[in-house]
Amino acid sequence: MTTVRLTRMGRKKKPFYRIVVTDSRKRRDSGWIESIGYYNPLTEPETIKIDMDRLNYWKSVGAKVSDRVAKIAGK
Repeated sequence: MTTVRLTRMGRKKKPFYRIVVTDSRKRRDSGWIESIGYYNPLTEPETIKIDMDRLNYWKSVGAKVSDRVAKIAGK
């Protein structure tokens, strides 16, 4: 099953996250199908960019959205 979740980028103690579509059986930072946005919690205010058209497409074909991405997308 596909899932929409965060993958961690950046360096130690400076996290930066990509919002990606991946196979649910893969590890957090392994290969992904498509990158649909990013999230930077360290900027003030937090930087969030999500391609909502692609997010809605992946949800329509059955991809599960993680709790964290759902919370971020709701902002």
